[in-house]
Amino acid sequence: MTERVVPEPQRRRRKPTKQGTVLSEQVIVATALRLIGQHGAAALTVRRLGAALGADPSAVYRYFHNTDDLLLAVADELIGRAQHGLALTGDWRTDLHAIGMRVHAAYLAHPQAAQLAAHRTTGRDHETRAVETILGVLRSAGFPDHEAVPIYHAFIDQALAFAAQDAAALALPPPARAADLAVWRVRYGRLTPATHPNIAATAPLLITDMDRSGYPFALDLLLEAVAARLAKHGGGTPSTAAGH
Repeated sequence: MTERVVPEPQRRRRKPTKQGTVLSEQVIVATALRLIGQHGAAALTVRRLGAALGADPSAVYRYFHNTDDLLLAVADELIGRAQHGLALTGDWRTDLHAIGMRVHAAYLAHPQAAQLAAHRTTGRDHETRAVETILGVLRSAGFPDHEAVPIYHAFIDQALAFAAQDAAALALPPPARAADLAVWRVRYGRLTPATHPNIAATAPLLITDMDRSGYPFALDLLLEAVAARLAKHGGGTPSTAAGH
């Protein structure tokens, strides 16, 4: 694809496609997200998009410079879905917990796309709004800027890293995913105290816990550490900031 994107007023398609769809950036992104979910990264081609849209593949050129530009739009769409319906409470810990869980859930709802998009920086509207919101929560809580920025960095990277890892597990073929989970029961559950006393003592807990995402607990750990740092700036104590 070449850089032939034109301004919105000039690129609107007046006639519907063969499938009765009027093309727009939003329609193309939604279609790309659906195709990635069905076929993985291989689906992100102009040819497949054109076929799915019922339009000449070259029509995509009018909206996106290249497939990477389209991927960034898909990534930004996931960020936007994470923010949809978000209502801040004014309590920094409640709000950060909600944002983190929303990011994680939005990516896991589209595991194939999450693997392609979780590590990208889009610079688009949804991402910009998310950065503004999280920094606003931290600064309003009382963090000075030199603390707010690295906390933001750790918070969002944690959410995206867990989202990418959990998405990769969800995207595995069902037999492979089941086999991975069975390792905890079949292998670790049978180790003996004589050879592996720590694993043997905790095996029932491991079998249960490793069957779910570690993100909610990791998020709580991070927020506890953030609360402790906030107390140093006169923003409350770790005990009073512990609820969310």
